[in-house]
Amino acid sequence: ADMKPASCPPLTNVPTCIVLVGLPARGKTYISKKLTRYLNWIGITTKVFNVGEYRREAAGPGQPPGFFSHDNEDAMKLRKKVAMEALRDVRRYLLDEEGQAAVFDATNTTRERRQMILDKLGSCHIRTFFLECVCDDPKVIDANIKAVKLSSPDFKNVDPEQARKDFYDRIRNYEKAYEPLSLDHDGDKSFVTVFNVGQRFTVNGIHGHLQSRIVYFLMNLHIRPRSIYLTRHGESEMNKRGRIGGDGDLTEGGRSYGKALANFIEQQELEHLQVWTSQMKRTVQTAEHLKTTIEQWKSLNELDAGVCDGLTYEEIQELHPSEFALRDQDKFRYRYPRGESYEDVVNRLEPVIMELERQSNVMVICHQAVARCLLAYFLDKSSEQLPYMKVPLHTVVKLTPVAYGCDVEHFPLCDHVPVVDTHRPKPVEVEVGRPDEEALKTVPPHE
Repeated sequence: ADMKPASCPPLTNVPTCIVLVGLPARGKTYISKKLTRYLNWIGITTKVFNVGEYRREAAGPGQPPGFFSHDNEDAMKLRKKVAMEALRDVRRYLLDEEGQAAVFDATNTTRERRQMILDKLGSCHIRTFFLECVCDDPKVIDANIKAVKLSSPDFKNVDPEQARKDFYDRIRNYEKAYEPLSLDHDGDKSFVTVFNVGQRFTVNGIHGHLQSRIVYFLMNLHIRPRSIYLTRHGESEMNKRGRIGGDGDLTEGGRSYGKALANFIEQQELEHLQVWTSQMKRTVQTAEHLKTTIEQWKSLNELDAGVCDGLTYEEIQELHPSEFALRDQDKFRYRYPRGESYEDVVNRLEPVIMELERQSNVMVICHQAVARCLLAYFLDKSSEQLPYMKVPLHTVVKLTPVAYGCDVEHFPLCDHVPVVDTHRPKPVEVEVGRPDEEALKTVPPHE
């Protein structure tokens, strides 16, 4: 799918290929997908090229372990051929398409293979950055095989125990030829080695903004089980009157939601739950019944609507009709006069995302635009989708990171209390000078 990333400042001028290195079942694909999602979210157009998918396409899934032996000449030829095809696609993506970074997800376990990649990419001025995943914890390896590998197309309709045995045989074939990255031999290359999914790191020869961002991101990852609970504040007086922004108090219904939220969290029986709110009254009031310490983040404050803060959509159309139309044309990048855009909010939320990646269980009580930006990161939404994501009031969204993504559950609370809908879908007519009724067609009802 052609997805524009969630924010587009030109953070990288030199196209970069992040080349994975490591034995099977060491978390390479997990890190590839997670890193790609992060880079797209911060505005670096990135795509994963998984060589295993090219191999399945060429040779069919379900190859026996012997296929992965370095002594199997025919298989080696085919595996080299598919790696070259994938590299060709990487080059096309970075040089002819919109790509700024590519993630080359393969084992790349020999020095010869890595040198070939360096030569091929270097000849067309693509910067190469190696990312090695090393894991010697049998529990982590076994959990990875069970969680991800046994459900791969390679083991469709294979008895799980047999599949597990075959996969360990495959790993042994790779181990025979594996030459890890080392400071002695690879001191002139840019690389990071991640041990046991984040236990410790070796970092060498980092060049430029992008590589330092990648290392910073990787250092915040962990695979301990946890959940993130995301909710907007309870209904506010401003919501009820159809006014955007402001710093209003909660309605009676909004206060009821605060109590229901406290009961809900108590039933979850979470250890070490952290609760974060913005610095605005409506999120602080929503959290007041929670029996835990609460941390206020300025970064979680609602998108600043500038000159339109506190107005209804009807008033914005009356006072600033061309601004209203321009926002509908490109809601993600449009910045309110003396205010912010969604793109600005994504940029100020990056420290929040880093902290969410580091922590265990967290509840975030925030605002509609902020919740959309955070959900777009976890659910991998594009900048076109992000500003129109539905985040209703009085609903908790529970995000549980799983192998390659997030499980999402929605918990509407306080069903007995009527609450306004603040979601305004994109109207059909977005040209400046449109009639009022076209501009206001999708405005939700309010007092």
